[in-house]
Amino acid sequence: MDEFAAETKVEWREWGPEAFERAAGSGKPLLLSLTVPWSPECRAMDRGVFGEPRIAANINDGFVPVRVDADRNPLVRERYTMGGFPSTVFLTPAGEVISGATLLGSDGFRSILDSVRESWDAKGTAAGSVPRQLQDEAPPAGALTPRIEEHMVEQLLESFDEEFGGWGSDVKFPLARTVEFALVRARDQATRTLEAIRTHLLDTYDGGFYRYATGRDWSNPRREKLLDENAALVRAFARGYRYTGSEAYRDTAMRTVEYLTTELWTGDAFASSQAGDDDYYQASPTDREDADPPHVDGTVFADRNGLAVDGLLWTHAYTDDERAGRYAKRARDYVTKELVDGHGAVIHGDAVDSYRGLLIDQAGLLQGLTTSWQVLGEGGPAEAVADWTIDNRRQDTGAFRDGPDDGAGLCGRSLHPLDSTVELADALVDLAALTGDDTYREVARQAVESFAGAAERMGVEVAGYAGVAARLRDPQRLVVGTAAGTDLHRAALRLADHETTVVPDPDGDGVARRYEGETVTAEGETPADLEAALMDGTR
Repeated sequence: MDEFAAETKVEWREWGPEAFERAAGSGKPLLLSLTVPWSPECRAMDRGVFGEPRIAANINDGFVPVRVDADRNPLVRERYTMGGFPSTVFLTPAGEVISGATLLGSDGFRSILDSVRESWDAKGTAAGSVPRQLQDEAPPAGALTPRIEEHMVEQLLESFDEEFGGWGSDVKFPLARTVEFALVRARDQATRTLEAIRTHLLDTYDGGFYRYATGRDWSNPRREKLLDENAALVRAFARGYRYTGSEAYRDTAMRTVEYLTTELWTGDAFASSQAGDDDYYQASPTDREDADPPHVDGTVFADRNGLAVDGLLWTHAYTDDERAGRYAKRARDYVTKELVDGHGAVIHGDAVDSYRGLLIDQAGLLQGLTTSWQVLGEGGPAEAVADWTIDNRRQDTGAFRDGPDDGAGLCGRSLHPLDSTVELADALVDLAALTGDDTYREVARQAVESFAGAAERMGVEVAGYAGVAARLRDPQRLVVGTAAGTDLHRAALRLADHETTVVPDPDGDGVARRYEGETVTAEGETPADLEAALMDGTR
């Protein structure tokens, strides 16, 4: 149960079989409240709805109320969210959805309670249905063709906002992975978007990035700060610096590193989020000094820390910033010691009841470990994590499932998350180059192919899919015949484009060679020689 549940007057139950058995035995539907610790709307609904005695009594009498922290329960979140937080979802005892909504006031909540009760009284369990994303057993497969990348470039061009930067004509999300895809295909779009993000979403006083802007012109930001989104953006700005040499991008990355290693540092690894609070973030610096900062959820999640390790290590590689490298190593060591079992299964968080072996965690941590191998020459349990994931989450179609095939409600139904598949495939491409084992690349290929039938319907928000598809069609690696940390290796990290895997080889001959497939297309024995060779053979 999350720490805010006690502020309400509802008699909440934990998510699990017992709650569903209670609903079946009592003939009542379940009321599922999905909350997150960083949302001011969740706190407002706790006070104004769930804290109202008459509403709470109505819930307690007519429903089986269940409370779920969505950050701690990704399987429940992905199956039941109504598109934002808080989400209130009414379920049958079989876990099927009767109705649901996001933020509601007391009047709106009373109305939906009455509506659900009428539907339940009239139809019973037939009032429920299975969400569309859970109705298909597998995503639509297809072939990896150049058209996937071409289509995504077309989407960039069609949806780019020429007036304000970013993609789309309404709410503006930073879309860090889309920025990285554009850096090598539509550089002007990428840099204009980075400028907009830096100008409008960066907290210039405390550091860190806000989640998104509700206005097309990047105005009215939602001021929550999440670790995974900040990790992705620190990498995007570091890569923006790598491609352009802009000190503004470097400074932004450094400011974000400072935020992550202070406000979100738990002493062992990175905390998961900091809540939004408009009054605090719009106050003057003097007033902020006198105010308590917004709540930080100190839970250490494996997936988000893996992405933080990845982002900080690439920042270290491009800028030589020692702080970024030092904290990335500390977080990596903590997570691999405390949150990875002896078989390679990753534990979601540092709570005793955390999930084990979720795809989101396997993929996020593997991303951090393969980056650690490239930048530091230290892969840790990368192969064990990858092998466990392949053995336990891969289906016959080549697609990956997000979790085990059992669980309360609809958590036993298959769900194939595109974002986690992209993260996993991207890391497996790197792992294949780092280990010399092409099996990992073939697994990645099949996973990406399992979504290729839907590629023409994909928009810019999943540009990372087209990026990893391109990497699979045209694998590039830069093998450095020295241990990690030499001048030649550090130069290779800065010179290689971000879709090339850098492979340090301590038993090598002291020469760095770029391979396209099995063909050497550039080589050099010194940083200057390598730079000249890569410039001559630029992709």
